[in-house]
Amino acid sequence: MEALEVLDLIDRAEDSTIQLKQDLKNSTQLASEMVAFSNTRGGIIIVGVSKEKDIIGLSDQDIERVNQLISNVSDQNVRPPISPITEVVKIESKKLLLISIDEGVNKPYATNEGIYWTRKGSDKRKLSQEELQRLFQDTGRIYADEQIINGSTSRDIDRSYFEEFYEREYEETIGQAGLPLDKLLSNLKLSGDNGLRLAGLLLFGKKPHDFKPAFQIKAVSFYGNDPTDTHFKDSEDTKGKLLNQYENALGFMLRNLRRIQNGDNFNQEGKPEIPRIVLEELLVNALVHRDYFINAPVNLFVFDDRLEITSPGKLPNNLTVEHIKNGVSVIRNPVITSFASHILPYRGVGTGIRRSIKNYPHIEFQNDIESERFRVIIKRMMLD
Repeated sequence: MEALEVLDLIDRAEDSTIQLKQDLKNSTQLASEMVAFSNTRGGIIIVGVSKEKDIIGLSDQDIERVNQLISNVSDQNVRPPISPITEVVKIESKKLLLISIDEGVNKPYATNEGIYWTRKGSDKRKLSQEELQRLFQDTGRIYADEQIINGSTSRDIDRSYFEEFYEREYEETIGQAGLPLDKLLSNLKLSGDNGLRLAGLLLFGKKPHDFKPAFQIKAVSFYGNDPTDTHFKDSEDTKGKLLNQYENALGFMLRNLRRIQNGDNFNQEGKPEIPRIVLEELLVNALVHRDYFINAPVNLFVFDDRLEITSPGKLPNNLTVEHIKNGVSVIRNPVITSFASHILPYRGVGTGIRRSIKNYPHIEFQNDIESERFRVIIKRMMLD
């Protein structure tokens, strides 16, 4: 790295990817910094600079000592081990040591003491249980929809609804299958030894909100374009199984959007200003692909100039907005996804976003990594 680039980094001061250190001597402290960078987006530690951004520099002996410390810590104090890259840069006749740490590909990382760290702004902090679960989810080691719901049993299944589904999909009744309900649910990965899985509860439960009240859609139609306005035209909390949430939220959108005649007979109802297929695709996407490790609802807001659908969770596995617009997808909830096309108007992984854009290009996607949210903004066409 060139000296001017390093000066620019120092001038920026510390943030989530840059840290300044006058010296490094403590292996435990260095391990925690390496883990934090590896669990987030990576970063650079600049050694030889004070917190006040004064360039102190390191002697050749200091550089040799710190390099040895880095080698030992990255191999022995970080689990799994990492491979940082070091570089010496001379500025104002003083030598600085740059330690570049990539975002890890084997998350989550921990110190040899078993502590998981993450970066938040210029500071590091321990990962919460929820954040740790999401990191394991990103690596495909656990999935939220496969988690057992404590206290739930097969009695919490809407049996008639499940029987109708089973007979429709497998062309036989549960009685003809010759297996008890508990065994059928287990075979379909909807339950485990100690209760229903989250997928079973959300897909076929009588009252999923009794166990997971946050897993719903909060819908509000505002006057104007200000989300802080306490006056609104319409609101609804859509609860229940995923099909109920989908149907109620779709109905909410349709009744709060304008109808356009487009030359049709005035006695006909007209078409929604935003094509129905777009509303369906983006709503199903929010229900099927949201992060169920985050205990929060999907928010559906209708403004005068736009419609917003905000899902808990950023895009998984380093996906970007450009990736999903081009059909790239990662399955976050495999059990829910496997049932989605049989219950919801779900047309396949990676196709919904592309189909939505094709039918209505006035859509913006925001992947908020810091706040762990994914927002879809659908512009409403202003009519005379």
